Amino acid sequence: MNTKISTNYSKLRVFLFLVPLFLLITIVLFLYQQHALSINSYTKIQQDSFFYINHHLGSYPNLQFNLTQFGDCLISLSLLSLFIVYAPKIWEAFLSASLISCLLTRLLKSLFAIPRPAATFDHSKFIITGEILSGNNSLPSGHAITIFTAHTVLMFAFMPKKLSPKIIWFFLAILIGLILVFTRVGVGAHYPIDVIVGSIIGYISGLLGIFISRKYKIWAWVNDKKYYPVFIVLFLICAVILINRIIHENLIIFYLSLICLLFSTYKIIKVYVQK
Repeated sequence: MNTKISTNYSKLRVFLFLVPLFLLITIVLFLYQQHALSINSYTKIQQDSFFYINHHLGSYPNLQFNLTQFGDCLISLSLLSLFIVYAPKIWEAFLSASLISCLLTRLLKSLFAIPRPAATFDHSKFIITGEILSGNNSLPSGHAITIFTAHTVLMFAFMPKKLSPKIIWFFLAILIGLILVFTRVGVGAHYPIDVIVGSIIGYISGLLGIFISRKYKIWAWVNDKKYYPVFIVLFLICAVILINRIIHENLIIFYLSLICLLFSTYKIIKVYVQK
């Protein structure tokens, strides 16, 4: 599996950055055309679309709240823990991509300082599921960035060889990603453009992570069994945090993540002991 993933990553070319960059430019031009480059205008032009999407998706609060957790770094790490033994190349790309996405998230949120929907609209007019977020850090969506960062790393890792399956795989992966990121609108945490921009930034972060890991072997130690105790400790800490979350929120996604972590911890301990 690791060899196949390495081969898939080696086939990627720089032109893959053109589409996301084009989309970002298109969004900026659209906002400029709508005179929506100011904070007030940005939120105002999305009011109707936000209420519409929030109303329809927010009608399924349990589903939305579970799915939106995929944008939590702890959940992404827990699910990806399954690949630490069988496909460390994914982790090499994911670690670089995560650092880039974290940097871009903090930088862009501080730069734009867009107030969240709960800080702009009357709470009685839309559905809020979970914590009420009312800070000035709406653009871009950090959850969307996290989802598409992990999504992109996985999408290209398991990309089929033949053209037709490759096209189907790509669009299916993007569709699933969009379903997950728009839960941020469904729970009342973000505007539609927030999650679209976040998705694009996440895609770029994932690609950059792949290219960096391909050229620089800074994470090659991930595949070295003598460093497995680091991951064992990390996974156990994450498991404790998840158990605490289950106690307080009791979401299905937390149970799934915990199972993945415990299985991964078992496998990594087994391999380490047998070295």
